[in-house]
Amino acid sequence: MTTSSTHLPVPPRSPTEVTSKAKRRRFTAEKKRKILQEADACTEPGQIGALLRREGLYSSHLVTWRAARERGELAGLEPKKRGPKAREPNPLAKELAARERENAHLKAENAKLQLICEVQKKISQLLGVTLPTIPEDDESTKESS
Repeated sequence: MTTSSTHLPVPPRSPTEVTSKAKRRRFTAEKKRKILQEADACTEPGQIGALLRREGLYSSHLVTWRAARERGELAGLEPKKRGPKAREPNPLAKELAARERENAHLKAENAKLQLICEVQKKISQLLGVTLPTIPEDDESTKESS
């Protein structure tokens, strides 16, 4: 028994069909202020509903934005930055880094001077010249007297 299958052509997709993942909407502070001004200017019944439909908003948007405006939160009208919060730098970190650089510089200079002293000692021994000795502390010489 043979059956013939008829392949129906796939209809083209309509331009209004949603195919990708929806993105979260973000409203600028200026857009929020504009919409709030328009909503405040509405006096007749149904005007706010028409405004919300026209802008594609929910009434909860107006409630949230009005509360933020009343609290005086200008930042509340800006879109929130997502992700981890940046930590404030330690105020002493800059001074610590400068002192560590200075310490490293002084250690390097000390190492050079130690090397120069060692070379001078070896040269004086080879030439048979005695170098004058410098007392370590003034206090140690006073105690021995």
